[in-house]
Amino acid sequence: MLDWLQEFSTHLTLERNLSPHTCKAYLRDLQSFYAFVIEVTAADNVAEVQNYLSQVDKLLLRRWLAALQRRCKKVTVARKLSALRTFFRYLNREGLLDVNPVDLLASPKQERYLPTTLDVDDVYHLLDQEDGDDLVRIRDRAIFELMYSSGLRVSEVVGLNVGDFRAQEQVVRVLGKGSKTRIVPVGSKAIARVIDYVNSRSAAVRGAPLFINRSGGRLSVRTVQRNLKKKLLRAGLSTAVTPHSLRHSFATHLLGGGADLRAIQEMLGHSSLSTTQRYTQVSVDKVMLEYDKAHPRSRKK
Repeated sequence: MLDWLQEFSTHLTLERNLSPHTCKAYLRDLQSFYAFVIEVTAADNVAEVQNYLSQVDKLLLRRWLAALQRRCKKVTVARKLSALRTFFRYLNREGLLDVNPVDLLASPKQERYLPTTLDVDDVYHLLDQEDGDDLVRIRDRAIFELMYSSGLRVSEVVGLNVGDFRAQEQVVRVLGKGSKTRIVPVGSKAIARVIDYVNSRSAAVRGAPLFINRSGGRLSVRTVQRNLKKKLLRAGLSTAVTPHSLRHSFATHLLGGGADLRAIQEMLGHSSLSTTQRYTQVSVDKVMLEYDKAHPRSRKK
């Protein structure tokens, strides 16, 4: 199976053009299934496991799902099942297996999770916080202002190069999921913050990383997450907020301000409008909350 996994990894990268993050998640899920097969079949080597895959049936898959459901959320189980289904379809296509037993299984019904967002006042409090003039603080202010201004994923922000930020045009060129490129508007506050940071650091060529670490290399996602926690603590805000919360806040506040849902979809880089529509539910929930608090015939006595 390890040989097949290597071939499948190449298929995901070159043919499906999936992001490195998605590829790693798929392979990690398949390796956990590989470990499960070894456990229940007592297979001793790779050849035995690959031979047993042709005998995987609905009963074994249900045992696997039952084990997952005891320790994983439904959304995680659905993702692992999707990875396995894609893998078996690949094996079918390549003539390595005759059937796809995973097609017999339905994905579990997922819980609806509403994205975490910040109120507008909290966003102002966070982003307007002047917490130092060293290069790291100037950089972090630019990063979080840009994330909220343009709704970028943290992976997209750290992947930006100097040439992707176009201050004159007030846009940023973003390489999103599936290596899809999109052009997103940037607000004046974010432009000023980024220009301030670029002017404070050493000169950089267009192809160099826009945001760098102390060693001059590209900033990591983990560093951005950690620095946001520190900034939230200094601002006295909840540390449950993540960099992705800024992206959610961007979409929710635009929608609340009357922006078109299709335009928000384009800016977020969502391939499906249904993904963007969850922000509608966030806005509706807030409207209902305000209604219940304010309407005389709605308030509880």
